[in-house]
Amino acid sequence: MFHNRLMMSCLLVAVAAGCGRAQRAPDNARINRKIEIQVRQQLDVPADWSMTVGARQKSDIPGFDNVPITFFSLSQPNKKQTIDFLLSTDGNTLARMSKWDISKDLTQVASTSGRPFRGNPAAKVTIVNFDDLECPFCAKMHAELFPETIDHYKGLIKIVYKDYPLVEIHPWAMRAAVDANCLAAQNGEAYWSYVDYLHTHGQDVSGPDRDPAKSAATLDKLAREQGQKSKLDVATLDACLKKQDDSVVQASMKEGEALGVDGTPTLFVNGERLSGALPVERVWMVIDRALKAEGITPPPAPGEGTPSQPTQPGQAK
Repeated sequence: MFHNRLMMSCLLVAVAAGCGRAQRAPDNARINRKIEIQVRQQLDVPADWSMTVGARQKSDIPGFDNVPITFFSLSQPNKKQTIDFLLSTDGNTLARMSKWDISKDLTQVASTSGRPFRGNPAAKVTIVNFDDLECPFCAKMHAELFPETIDHYKGLIKIVYKDYPLVEIHPWAMRAAVDANCLAAQNGEAYWSYVDYLHTHGQDVSGPDRDPAKSAATLDKLAREQGQKSKLDVATLDACLKKQDDSVVQASMKEGEALGVDGTPTLFVNGERLSGALPVERVWMVIDRALKAEGITPPPAPGEGTPSQPTQPGQAK
């Protein structure tokens, strides 16, 4: 998407040929037009997006001024984005360089406080999965994580799910997330049993006629049945299911958007992002990398033999 292309890490393009004797700075209107043409070509800016080149300002880069460029959709004027470019003082070179804030702990990208988890609560590696309970690709990833991945790492990881229902294409995903959270409020295992069931019986919830009202009734029925199995407080659960408060889900979705999540499943393994239902080997490569960064020896892949048990920092090898 064009929005993603704007976030490219570095763009360095010549705005004009600058050979020969020193030239005086060109007038703003002419150089701004040259900037617009070059940026439109390099970033493939859609024709229905307009660009405004702002005034030059002093930058921290010697020989370059800062030039803000604002992009906005003609059909949606309120949808706009301003990006800073660098323009050489002779007006011949335009550069786009990005800076990233690494002052924060990038291994803790998403809040997991109060969320149900599976695995070792003290694990050095946490996998946060932004999940949609109606998504077939999420179901595939869920099957890879449980039990295959959780068993393979034997206490070295912790897995937490966050809500990211794609409501535009999955009509019952929001209700499923709310109902799952109603269970989670009382018992984490009840939550996971409900999630396990939905990720293996999604077609049953959708039904042959794919009626959202019937799906909602089925989800509530399944949640009540799970509540009974888990010996939850029935009145509290019923009140939660009836209220359908989606504030927790909305907060999770907002958090995901801030992290660049635009589809499901999206995993963060100690901050490293994985998008889509990837083969389990790809997922394990990232988990192994995170373990090694924590000073932990990953378990061998199947077929590599059976060396000594994985070690935690400080343990004798």
